[in-house]
Amino acid sequence: PCHRARRADRGNPACRRLTALHSKPGQDHNPVMEFEIMPVTRYEQNCSILWCERTRRAAVIDPGGDLDPILAEINRRGLSLEKIWVTHGHADHAGAVAELKERTGATIEGPHEDDRFWIERIPEAGRRYGLEGAREFESDRWLENGDRVTLGETEWEVIHCPGHTPGHVVFFHRPSNFAQVGDVLFKGSIGRTDFPRGNHADLIEAITTRLWPLGDVQFVPGHGPMSSFAQERRTNPFVGDAVVGQ
Repeated sequence: PCHRARRADRGNPACRRLTALHSKPGQDHNPVMEFEIMPVTRYEQNCSILWCERTRRAAVIDPGGDLDPILAEINRRGLSLEKIWVTHGHADHAGAVAELKERTGATIEGPHEDDRFWIERIPEAGRRYGLEGAREFESDRWLENGDRVTLGETEWEVIHCPGHTPGHVVFFHRPSNFAQVGDVLFKGSIGRTDFPRGNHADLIEAITTRLWPLGDVQFVPGHGPMSSFAQERRTNPFVGDAVVGQ
């Protein structure tokens, strides 16, 4: 496992709708983006389907495996898969990226290129950890801190958050105060840093200097239930304000 958090719920996927909380004057407040969390693989990694409500263009974040139900849900909702977003190069998050690209032609964006060595190790990790068919891939676009990615009419900010892996990125949708954080942060925990090129100090710095200033953001972690930055600042025993002295 990538952290100490509890197991994710593998029940029926629940569609969650996000509303633009900071719309400019004259804009409506109708939901602009929706998402669904679909835990995959034996490690119950939170793969997400995101889509722009107006254009029906979709992205899959961190397809670690179990593609058939993911593609069936995309088809059921009448979505057009446009992007594959990858937070980091661990096999449980990225083992099915290559296959999804082959089956759909979607563009791969992420992670940061510092995770290339992890991506090259995906086949070996798949064999070792029981992730059948896990394969390496070549990203169509390596991401840097401060980059922007688009999905339909929505725009997302890219935040480089090394520590769990050196090339880990977070996808942040500012209008909805919503982020997909991968294995950087969990409800009540943080990502492991005992992997090759992991760095605990880098992880704590990334969370406290790049995520906490964003405010009270709801987030989907790589495993386990959703939480918010405000909640974790109050209660997280590894990176809460009382622990790190914010």
